[in-house]
Amino acid sequence: MSAAARTVPPPAALRQTLTLAWRNLVQIKHNPMELVDLSVQPIMFLLLFTYVFGGAISGSTGDYLQFALPGLIAQNMLFATLTTAVGLNVDIHKGVFDRLRSLPIARSAPLAGRIVADTLKQAWAFALFLGLGLVLGFRIETGAAGVLGALALLLVCALTLSWTSVLIGLKAADVEKVQLFAFSVMLPLTFTSNAFVPGETMPGWLRRWVEINPVSHLSDALRGLLTGGPVAGPAVTSLLWAAGVAALCAPLSVRAFRNRA
Repeated sequence: MSAAARTVPPPAALRQTLTLAWRNLVQIKHNPMELVDLSVQPIMFLLLFTYVFGGAISGSTGDYLQFALPGLIAQNMLFATLTTAVGLNVDIHKGVFDRLRSLPIARSAPLAGRIVADTLKQAWAFALFLGLGLVLGFRIETGAAGVLGALALLLVCALTLSWTSVLIGLKAADVEKVQLFAFSVMLPLTFTSNAFVPGETMPGWLRRWVEINPVSHLSDALRGLLTGGPVAGPAVTSLLWAAGVAALCAPLSVRAFRNRA
């Protein structure tokens, strides 16, 4: 990066970030399969968990759907952040960032632009989950305010947690290693939470982890916002987890980008 890029004023850096975010969003028009990828996983997971596990876990698919859909939304958000890691890794290997670093732009703009674009894409997955869930029998018991609150919480967490994916995408040697590393972390994290089954059904040693698992707190907050129940405690805890991750990974990502790009 040039010296000019290091002294870009915040308003200009924000404009550059939004411009690069728009670049990433416009790519969907030229590559519609990207939107298909964001749609297939939510549909597949919702149908599989509802109709394969629902009766065994809750006694009926309807009861299980009411419990599990917020957890599925939380899980999908984490997995969807992988698109940030994959996209950054591909852009680096294609030389996109070699071109960007020659421009007098803020050092963080290419990274933040990718994160903002991928975060906005998550709104589509959220709407898809809720729409299909309503068709299958899910009941929103908190009205429009609860839905908007759930979406806002989800997008804030996605925006901050995406810095982890940025760091993975910059550090990994290729896309295959991005996927291997991310799935080896995210799969255990989501399945050792209360996203899909109540923590009370698990062994005591595992239950203690479930109680502090950030996915559990986010799932509880989304349940409260969509179906009623406690919201403030789990929502604040989720935001604190997300803020901590961003505070750790954002500067490391900017440094890794400077060193690699």
